[in-house]
Amino acid sequence: MYQYIIGVLKEVEPQHITVESNGIGYLLMVPNPFRFEHENGQQIQIYTELIVREDSHTLYGFKNRDEKTLFKSLLQVTGIGPKSALAILAAATPAEIIGAIEAEDEKFMQKFPGVGKKTASQIILDLKGKLGSVDIAAHPPVQDDNSHFINEAMLALEALGYSSRELKRIEKHLGKESFESVDAAVKRGLKYLVQ
Repeated sequence: MYQYIIGVLKEVEPQHITVESNGIGYLLMVPNPFRFEHENGQQIQIYTELIVREDSHTLYGFKNRDEKTLFKSLLQVTGIGPKSALAILAAATPAEIIGAIEAEDEKFMQKFPGVGKKTASQIILDLKGKLGSVDIAAHPPVQDDNSHFINEAMLALEALGYSSRELKRIEKHLGKESFESVDAAVKRGLKYLVQ
């Protein structure tokens, strides 16, 4: 309904901000209100999304179009509501979140409040390859290839039946080495496991 609002930032509270435009004060739920603190009293442009529920009409605000687009995408995931989506956006940039989704980095996704292993898997399953609207090429990846290869290798070894205790023992050794592929990391892990 509203694409964005241009107005004067009047209040910054722990849960929301208030922007006054044409004599109306709009209360906006935002990912991290304190990111706006230095703009208090100034004119700002804030991208918005109105969510209508049976018992409420809530206006959500975002610093840029990328945040808004990612928020809307996260809402399509089973188990993610507006509050969870805001918490995710408050803790990382859109580029970092999308980078983690594309790299299938469940550990990164689980660091967000209310996101467990099952929800992290669901986010990756539902959104991988579908978030092309945010330019992640302009940002560094969330993790380098080596740590991605090691993470994938650990999952593969776990699937082969090795215990978490055994895997924990070899993870520090793998972390000291460099790999060109997941396969190479798995082979090295197997060598450490049979020692």
